Amino acid sequence: MEELLRYFPDLTDRQRSQFAALYPLYETWNARINVVSRKDFEQLYLRHVLHSLAIARVCTFAPGARIVDVGCGGGFPSIPLAILFPEARFTAVDSIGKKITVVRAVAEGAGITNLEARNCRVEHLDEHFDYAVSRAVTDMATFVKWVWPLLERGQHGSLPNGILYLKGGDLREELQRTRLQWQEYPIPDFFDDPFFETKKVVYTSR
Repeated sequence: MEELLRYFPDLTDRQRSQFAALYPLYETWNARINVVSRKDFEQLYLRHVLHSLAIARVCTFAPGARIVDVGCGGGFPSIPLAILFPEARFTAVDSIGKKITVVRAVAEGAGITNLEARNCRVEHLDEHFDYAVSRAVTDMATFVKWVWPLLERGQHGSLPNGILYLKGGDLREELQRTRLQWQEYPIPDFFDDPFFETKKVVYTSR
């Protein structure tokens, strides 16, 4: 966890314990259901946990904020964010049931009580959220179509309610197709490992 503690030195003892629990939990479950690439599993904290927490460098979620993680896969970015923001409420959604099985097991094993994992398509959700987060689950125009009806206007964090999306590369054309105003936050501004060289958090408000 050295990379994590380098950038987040002020974690509580409970948070440190929860983050430390992630590696053995994912190791156990990944042997049964492959949700993290085996070739980079040794880099779990850098390539998955810290990558997820780049969102926290852009927006601090307020207590009671409602965040939906769309296409959560193995629980990224929602599981690390739920540990960092224990008073916010996270809903992790994926249409693939075996991935949700892993998310539920990891959350239970790490004592994460502010995250609910649901096996469904995001289009079938009938509630509202303050923020939508995701990690390169689809193109931005499709993602916006999915989540825009679910997001309420307001501000339940350091930024107005909206979308916080982890993606890499040149996104200009893809973002233009959404016809929304986006801000790009290069992750190397927050974390200096070469892995993050082309990666960004992109944000738009509702």
